[in-house]
Amino acid sequence: MAISLMDPDGLPKIDAYRQVAVATGSKLVFIAGQVAWDAEGTTVGEGDLTAQVERCYLNVATALAAAGGSFDDVAKLTLYVVDWTPDKMPLVLEGIGRAAAELGITPVPPGTLLGVAALDVPEHLVEVEATAVLA
Repeated sequence: MAISLMDPDGLPKIDAYRQVAVATGSKLVFIAGQVAWDAEGTTVGEGDLTAQVERCYLNVATALAAAGGSFDDVAKLTLYVVDWTPDKMPLVLEGIGRAAAELGITPVPPGTLLGVAALDVPEHLVEVEATAVLA
């Protein structure tokens, strides 16, 4: 595995992610922001933030697999959430949890969540991009 995740002493321990990812691999993989589209380009979970987060994570997993990787190789995730307010965090975490259960993983690489005004199409509530390092 090319990524080691850690929570150094002196930084808070967050259940949803680790504070640091140390990469030792040699192949960088940059996954474009994934929205809640299925393979045909149809929005999944219109109006449902949880369903869209789940689909975004599944799409990231598909892209990682195509590059020969998995969530174990992810060094950093960035989530863009439309009209973000802190009360939406349980919906985001539920979506991550559902995707994790479906994929049989625990995705806890360092992450950043940013609130945005809008995404590419009005139906999209969230976008997730990833950077991975493969051995």
